[in-house]
Amino acid sequence: MRIFVGNLSYQTTEEQLADLFSEAGPVESVSIVTDRDTGRSRGFAFVEMDTEAANKAIEKFNGVELNGRAINVNEARPRPERNSGGGGGGYGGGRGQHREPRW
Repeated sequence: MRIFVGNLSYQTTEEQLADLFSEAGPVESVSIVTDRDTGRSRGFAFVEMDTEAANKAIEKFNGVELNGRAINVNEARPRPERNSGGGGGGYGGGRGQHREPRW
């Protein structure tokens, strides 16, 4: 089961999360989501555990303070579907050929 962990301190590491969540059961993976441009934590992470351990972790750690912040822990919702048809749209808006006015 995939668990969402929110309201993380920017100093929290994946290792700290793995150590904390291992108190509830074996941790399969931990991934802190980072900003694509800066590489800095975005303040949330996903932890994967078996269902029984995950439910125990949600109960045990939701609202617990970690690095000075009360973390939110709950079951991760599925990612919303994204349209795979490349964005854009419109009619080009004047790019390319440029015509001089006739008058």
